[in-house]
Amino acid sequence: MKYRILLLILAVALLAVPGAQAVTPAKPAQPAAGQGVNVPILLYHRFGPTVADGMTIKTSVFEEHLKYLRDNGYTVIPLRKLVDYYLKKGPAPAPKSVVIVEDDAHKSVYSDMLPLAKKYNVPVTVFVYPSAISNAKYAMTWEQLKTLQKNGFDIQSHTFWHPNFKRDKKKMAPAEFEKSVQTQLKKSKAKLEEKLGTKVDLLAWPFGIYDDYLLKRAAEAGYVATFTIEAHHAGPNDVAMKLPRYLLINADQGKSFARIVEGTAPKRNVVY
Repeated sequence: MKYRILLLILAVALLAVPGAQAVTPAKPAQPAAGQGVNVPILLYHRFGPTVADGMTIKTSVFEEHLKYLRDNGYTVIPLRKLVDYYLKKGPAPAPKSVVIVEDDAHKSVYSDMLPLAKKYNVPVTVFVYPSAISNAKYAMTWEQLKTLQKNGFDIQSHTFWHPNFKRDKKKMAPAEFEKSVQTQLKKSKAKLEEKLGTKVDLLAWPFGIYDDYLLKRAAEAGYVATFTIEAHHAGPNDVAMKLPRYLLINADQGKSFARIVEGTAPKRNVVY
């Protein structure tokens, strides 16, 4: 009799284990909370068959970038679409969105960048300082800028002659510096709008230099968004007047470029 009782107790104990697991299953992992907007703005300067300087990217490398984006499910969106999100005028860009921009309006934008932008059907925003256009040997002409416009490029401001505001502030009297800042911001906007018949309300800071005073003056001059060279994705904690950009160099190839686009690249100091 005792033997049967022991067997019954043992059977109940064995049945209790799976029964308990069925009643109180392990809590499944919850999905990660949405991260909101997360868009890399890729900044280029010059192109060519060889690396002439630190800001030159080989044209073949630029095409490798475009191929990588296409083959890995990324979509290049207009910069304006990202800005509209920050201004609460449009929805957040879809996951795996990327923006492409260029500073300085170097002539290689017309000869090298334009054909590839057309080939891969990607929008580009070019930040221009008008004093160089149809004037400096390295820069495009006004007619070339108009051709870019006809092919979907957006032309925006990079001040009037690309000053170093940090250096100017040290060497100029306050009134002189104030006048210079106003000229750089307003004259560039007015000249581009006059020559190209376009709306100019975006500004890329020369050398990535800005402060609260400059941001205030930019807003007063009619700019709704400005851009730095702080290397991280435009995310939910950013604001329209200080949007970050990755300053790309020729070494950004293969895994290095992939990590930049993914947002996992190690921090680095790029000499402008």
